[in-house]
Amino acid sequence: MLVLGRKPGEYVVIGNDIKVKVVKSDAGDLRLAIDAPRNVKITRGEVWEEQLVSIK
Repeated sequence: MLVLGRKPGEYVVIGNDIKVKVVKSDAGDLRLAIDAPRNVKITRGEVWEEQLVSIK
């Protein structure tokens, strides 16, 4: 696992076509803005874990 520190406004690029940008909300929370092609499935971690449990 790669762990990176990013500040609001900074981003990382995955491959050639996925950009994950850190955004700060008005409430002070950090959020991720993900720019990816429509054919790339994006799933929140808790939903992904639920799916794994239901498969077993």
